[in-house]
Amino acid sequence: MFSLQETFSATIEEKKSKFIAYLAPYKEFDKLFKSLQKEHPKARHLVSAFRYLNEFDQIVEGSSDDGEPRGTAGKPALHVLQGNELINVCVIVVRYFGGTKLGTGGLVRAYSDSVNHVLKDAKLVKYEKEESFSFKCTYNNLGKIEHTLEQLGITKIQKDFQALHVELEIKSTPEILERLKTQLINQNLSTTDIL
Repeated sequence: MFSLQETFSATIEEKKSKFIAYLAPYKEFDKLFKSLQKEHPKARHLVSAFRYLNEFDQIVEGSSDDGEPRGTAGKPALHVLQGNELINVCVIVVRYFGGTKLGTGGLVRAYSDSVNHVLKDAKLVKYEKEESFSFKCTYNNLGKIEHTLEQLGITKIQKDFQALHVELEIKSTPEILERLKTQLINQNLSTTDIL
């Protein structure tokens, strides 16, 4: 499976209708949808589709035709996401009507093509499940730990500065977390037992 970390967009035209596709991480869906509504007030349709993993590792999918004939817009967009094994992503296609009706087959093709077109430019990353890991360290060891995290390529870090120690919450793949735990134990950097 694949995912992405930033938003990409691409535009196609079909019989004077303009289709602007925005491919984004799923966590950006609501914010992106609202901003596109403001940015494109004269657009006829904002069609969407999404796929994400819930807390039980189940794939949740959905789509909206936003006034286009049923099954001609959102579903074709979703099928492209499925066919490319994308997860934790959403796509929103803004359509400006060009005056010529495309028919159901033409709509299916146009929405599919617009999503395929934005996928060509998107930088996909291999999806790897991430887990959280929390531990405490002294202020003296924080610099060494930050260096270790940087060496392991860990960027998702939350720090909570307490009176006598720092609490860290890390998110990464299980394999990298195991390497981190081993290094913390070997270097005696954590003030809590590593499980």
